[in-house]
Amino acid sequence: MSLNVDGITIPDSQLAREITDLVRDTASPLLFHHSSRVYYFGALAGKHRGLKFDPELLYCGCMFHDMGLTHQHSSACERFEVDGANAARDFLKKHGISQKNIDTVWTAIALHTTPGIPQHMHPVIALVTAGVEMDVLGLTYSEYSDTEREAVVHAHPRGSHFKEDIIQTFYDGIKHKPDTTFGNVKADVIADKDPHFHAGNFCSVIRTSAWFG
Repeated sequence: MSLNVDGITIPDSQLAREITDLVRDTASPLLFHHSSRVYYFGALAGKHRGLKFDPELLYCGCMFHDMGLTHQHSSACERFEVDGANAARDFLKKHGISQKNIDTVWTAIALHTTPGIPQHMHPVIALVTAGVEMDVLGLTYSEYSDTEREAVVHAHPRGSHFKEDIIQTFYDGIKHKPDTTFGNVKADVIADKDPHFHAGNFCSVIRTSAWFG
């Protein structure tokens, strides 16, 4: 029986069940429960904001958003967000989902670490980021009731050291390709864990380009 939080549940469909099984079998328990919480917090944000969204597409976006951190889906040179988006795209293609809906989920995952943009886009895109920002950063903590937060965390525990554990998990998933964090919040993760890391500098790229002047 799926958790029901103020009317928000995981979609009761074959597609959703396959997503659940795939992510549970691929990602660590920490990432599985994190992604599940992201779905509930994202869907609740949609309800709070009066947004209409397809629960299956939102569930897919939330559950795949960190799949690029897993060994099975991590490429050598793409951003982990793109790896996760590509994994979701391939999964949805196999299930005959329309290209329009695939593009929406792909974009939701690809942009979930890009602050200030997703909230102006399609509800699925906006709500994947809303769920991430709630569970990882707590930016909208006060917008959820104690009952909502406690129900979600009871079903999908955060653990007593989630903050440090998720930072370590981010690092473990991207440390082999630090250059992909250029211009992205994940550069902060690399810098936090690797004292020898030197983040790319946008101004330096401009100044050292082949152009004269």
